[in-house]
Amino acid sequence: MPSEKTLLAKQERVNELTELIKNSAAGVLVSYEGITVEQDTKLRKEMREAGVNYFVEKNTMLRFAFKNAGLDDLTNVLEGTTAIALSNDDQTAPARILGKFAEESKLDSFKLKAGYIGEEIYDEAGVTALSKIPSRDVLLAQLVGSLQGPIQKLAATIQAIVDKNGDAA
Repeated sequence: MPSEKTLLAKQERVNELTELIKNSAAGVLVSYEGITVEQDTKLRKEMREAGVNYFVEKNTMLRFAFKNAGLDDLTNVLEGTTAIALSNDDQTAPARILGKFAEESKLDSFKLKAGYIGEEIYDEAGVTALSKIPSRDVLLAQLVGSLQGPIQKLAATIQAIVDKNGDAA
């Protein structure tokens, strides 16, 4: 039987994890077996730069934290080695970065397990689909680009009318 001090420390860690999960916009669980230290360092750096909190945690601790956070359906993937990526701002960043890493590394042992956005839970296929969505900034740039063409044509048409009427005056 674990000591009372150990139990309190574990309960405190579960409470911390629960708060991290509740305060996050999105999260992704991965099986991180088979990656080298160099690959892990590169992945963690990219996660930090994107504002994503990425860490390895015991499945038991995550199981309790997910239950406390109301995400019970994620507990069925908590087997083997598990790392979690949490983002407070960008809902697709964890999936996008981890999905890109999984594709580029071509490791069979590094797998996306599951994830969530808000209270919506995604399986491996769902997280893979999320990983293909461009970042918010890219989507906004695409929107601006698609609006820019028609606006330029309108401006050119108006300028042509002004030029034509200016010559007549």
